Amino acid sequence: MKKIVLFLALSLGIEVSNSQGFEAIILASDDASLLAEKFIDPVMNGLIYSINGGWYTTAKTHKKLGFDLTINLNAAFVPRRDEVFDFNPSDYTFLSLPDGQTQLPTVMSDLDQEATIDVVIPVGDGTFKVASFDFPGGIREEIPINAVPTPMVQLGFGLPLKTDIKLRFVPKLNFDDKVGANLIGLGLQHDITQYFKPIDKLPLNISLLAAFTDMKVTYDIDDNDAMDNIRVTNGEAEFRMNAWTFQAIASLDFKIISLYGGFGYNYGTSTIRMKGNYGLTYNLEDSNGNLIGTIDESINDPINLDFSATGIRGTIGARINIGFFKIFADYTAQNYNNISGGIAFSFR
Repeated sequence: MKKIVLFLALSLGIEVSNSQGFEAIILASDDASLLAEKFIDPVMNGLIYSINGGWYTTAKTHKKLGFDLTINLNAAFVPRRDEVFDFNPSDYTFLSLPDGQTQLPTVMSDLDQEATIDVVIPVGDGTFKVASFDFPGGIREEIPINAVPTPMVQLGFGLPLKTDIKLRFVPKLNFDDKVGANLIGLGLQHDITQYFKPIDKLPLNISLLAAFTDMKVTYDIDDNDAMDNIRVTNGEAEFRMNAWTFQAIASLDFKIISLYGGFGYNYGTSTIRMKGNYGLTYNLEDSNGNLIGTIDESINDPINLDFSATGIRGTIGARINIGFFKIFADYTAQNYNNISGGIAFSFR
């Protein structure tokens, strides 16, 4: 499971070592969802902010039938505050940390050591179901910067009325026959400088943008260790992100360079679904902690989480124009600050 988390963080299939699958968290019973939510929250928020970036490099729209092809990379930086989370025992019904820890890493932490979490669940007859599992460390040491990147290809096409339609996509990709992902987005940018004569004679351009992006990732969860206390049948994790952005854009467009900026609003939602059947084995102990046997359980579709992120954003950037070839970079201030950069081929 940790590999798919890194895939989400990088949008790439990169092997990550893990001694025990993240799916072991479902041993936490009713506490599993909250623990999983706190662990993965930064990467889900980072993806929402990241896929909302890089929609434009100028406020100037194409002439009718003009078009551009853009290849870019967005990266949303995870704030230090979101690299760890407080483990408050009162928030959990069945969990404790045996070594007295008070904080645990999120997926984007530089703390890569696993922490053991103990599970004690009353059965109701004076006995307890008992287990422990290794809570995974973060992946910060395995990536070049503590950011959530999303690469993509975008096509812009000029429509009548000084309006551009933009389509961005990452075609369906498969890694190791276990991970699949695809991304698609649609945007509309409309020039409003045309309504404010004689401003339209200046190199200043102003436009409005509305855009939507959908991203889906699936991951097959295998039963890698037949001897452990978790058995997986038809296991799959599904991650889904939807993001919207609405922005006002301005640019100064000269022959060699364009200076652009924007101000607007982000909104996004994401979900995680862990599907399949999972067989769990607990030790059965009496009230004195003596082992008296084991107990097996089965659970279906154990995790169903929802995330959201909203907030204002402000962008500033520059683009170098070499004929139809463009090189650009910009920075966006928002809850998870974002950088975008890439190249474009534009024919107006």
